[in-house]
Amino acid sequence: MTVLVIAEHDNASVRPATLNTVTAAARVGGEIHVLVAGCEASGAAQAAAAIAGVAKVIVADGASLSENLAENVAAQVLAIAGEYGYIFFPATANGKNIAPRVAAKLDVAQISDITGVNSPDTFERPIYAGNAIATVQSVDATKVVTVRATAFDAAAATGGSARVEHVQAVADSGKSSFVGRELTRSDRPELTVAKIVVSGGRALGSAEKFTEVMTPLADKLGAGLGASRAAVDAGYAPNDSQVGQTGKIVAPQLYIAAGISGAIQHLAGMKDSKVIVAINKDPEAPIFSVADYGLEADLFSAVPELVKAL
Repeated sequence: MTVLVIAEHDNASVRPATLNTVTAAARVGGEIHVLVAGCEASGAAQAAAAIAGVAKVIVADGASLSENLAENVAAQVLAIAGEYGYIFFPATANGKNIAPRVAAKLDVAQISDITGVNSPDTFERPIYAGNAIATVQSVDATKVVTVRATAFDAAAATGGSARVEHVQAVADSGKSSFVGRELTRSDRPELTVAKIVVSGGRALGSAEKFTEVMTPLADKLGAGLGASRAAVDAGYAPNDSQVGQTGKIVAPQLYIAAGISGAIQHLAGMKDSKVIVAINKDPEAPIFSVADYGLEADLFSAVPELVKAL
């Protein structure tokens, strides 16, 4: 059966999560088609056509899709859904907003946040904050799936030569309207795509200390700067820096956790990192159970020393 991947994009280019979703789709077998729904999205369409393994790119270009409103994008997906046995979304905030609408309209059970494809009808997904893996088999005619991007390697962004087909954009549903968007801009890598992530926890004690201790380390390594939920709740770091089950799921090449005890909620968001370094003065801290390297030390002296040594 052919797999439809819903591209995550900004109209000019595709976002990295799309590449990981294409890799997951390839494990099902069959042709891979990518839907680019947007406005003046020729740049994103060209980028999608260049992805290795993609056979066809379907472009729906219209004003109704300009702000990626979930009601309109879901309607666009449903307009072509009958041709596909699988519809794959990245498990991003955007994908999680649209996929349930599509699944409900198709009257099928959504398969959420998959981390593995065992066969064309059987998938793996984490449960209990990642402490167990469920194997889920679906007999639905159309399988609506969201993909945890960090669990799959990214497909090559170049080398493909997919054919491009244009379809008519759906009309505006009138159910919602775009009011505004407030974006956090930073020179640092975005957490979910950063190759190195450093995170601080509640032990830092204040927003001032968080900035004073963690920022130099992130700057030195060119890393994304994250935080535990406890640190975010205490106001030490902004909400979009939270790493964990209810924050962002990361799997960088290197993850450094300073002053983070390692609650289950946090471990669920970072334990797939390739190398984990933990700095904590509590020898019983759970973070040490998943760390490749652990340093039992006071972070206020250890982190500055590490910065000097780099």
